[in-house]
Amino acid sequence: MKPTPEFQLEFLGKLQRLFSEGDFTATYKFALLISIADLAVELGRDDNSTLELPYKEISLKFIQLFWQQTVPFKEEHVLVQNYGAQAAIVKAISEFRSTAPSPSLLMAQNTREFNKLVNSVNATVKKQPIQYLQNIGGGEDVFLFTPGKLELTLLPGVAYCLRRFHPLVQQLSRSHWIAHIKGNKLNGHLLSQDNDLESFLFETSRQALTEIATGLRKLGSKCHYCGGVVTEADVDHFIPRSLYPRDIVHNFVLAHPSCNRSKSDTLAAKQHLYKWLEFVSMNKDSLSEIGQEAGIITDKESMDSVARWGYANAATVGSRAWIRASQYESIDQSYIDLWN
Repeated sequence: MKPTPEFQLEFLGKLQRLFSEGDFTATYKFALLISIADLAVELGRDDNSTLELPYKEISLKFIQLFWQQTVPFKEEHVLVQNYGAQAAIVKAISEFRSTAPSPSLLMAQNTREFNKLVNSVNATVKKQPIQYLQNIGGGEDVFLFTPGKLELTLLPGVAYCLRRFHPLVQQLSRSHWIAHIKGNKLNGHLLSQDNDLESFLFETSRQALTEIATGLRKLGSKCHYCGGVVTEADVDHFIPRSLYPRDIVHNFVLAHPSCNRSKSDTLAAKQHLYKWLEFVSMNKDSLSEIGQEAGIITDKESMDSVARWGYANAATVGSRAWIRASQYESIDQSYIDLWN
């Protein structure tokens, strides 16, 4: 059974209150909302059930979110993410990177010291954003989760709503995160002339995309969509970044710039989905190696769950999928059946 429309509207209303009436002295609460929304997509179901999320899984999401933000902005200073002293999680990751240098987060995870970092972040996450996120307007409104000893439990219907409204949760969290950093006077001297803060905070670097393109070319030199040989190629998010902005290497395909622009932020048609499922299955290990080289997350199972979630949501609301320029088709149950 799915949550009622009334429950979903109430959820959205409370989410809006959280952003407008919540106390955000650091960016942790935005990271927590993004993390639990991502995990709801990757692990949850489209029903009214609860969902247990281990704290260590949430802490790993925090490290992934803050990792690239611990690089000095404009090669000057690390952006301050707290009103006052630097945020403890940012300091912990920065210290880890200085004492255990590694080319990428993926490689860092294979070091002995990484578990200490996870435990440090875990302690901060439990003590701060998990404890205070649901404090709204001077009181506590427990509408998202209840904390336990080793995990938090999303309340009935919450995982469904986080899956259903994932793009909105991401957009609100990221826009408020950016505004928080811009509004911190300790960052003012760095941001006055900058218009590319969002890319720095959240997007894959051009260098990493170039490395991914090089790796994908070794697996084939044709556009994923039209099948034509590529000379100039874009690295396209098969599941649009506007739908799910976390970069996973198994979501990248080569595309002609014209095909990429035409597809834009829409889901691809069934013929392209079938080809993508086949491509990821046949090249799972090679794609993981490309991710390791580029420093991009490698997680085929999560990407598979994300894709299925995206198409299931699209089928529910009657979305149309891109075939080629100016041609679309309806997304229906036959799309979901490709996973069976």
